Amino acid sequence: MARFVDTNVLLYAVSADPSEEPKQRAALTLLRKPDLALSTQVLAEFFVQATRPGGGPAIPRADAIAFMETLFVFPVQAVTVDLVRATLGLQERFRLSYWDAQVCAAARALGCTQLLTEDLNTGQDYGGVVAVNPFASL
Repeated sequence: MARFVDTNVLLYAVSADPSEEPKQRAALTLLRKPDLALSTQVLAEFFVQATRPGGGPAIPRADAIAFMETLFVFPVQAVTVDLVRATLGLQERFRLSYWDAQVCAAARALGCTQLLTEDLNTGQDYGGVVAVNPFASL
């Protein structure tokens, strides 16, 4: 079964911040696994955050695009009307932000049972998708 990757995993993978080196190594190791999935939302969030000046060390646009190209080997869930409807249901049920609910909905749509993220409560089941912090032991 596939595991869904949230934006923070991708951002750690390209981080140049020395304090994030353990998380960077863990993220890069994780991204070598074949059982991952993500969404167009996650890709868009990654691109905006990774290339944003003033939001920490930005990476060049070309580097962000090249990194994203390596991720297209994984299943990618597009944001559709059905996904938006599912998002709204999850948002209300679990009192999540719209964007966190959309990540959960995308993971469910792809049949993922785990969501690899730092942003949600580790161990909590969000309608069939369990949040797991891949950096918790670091």
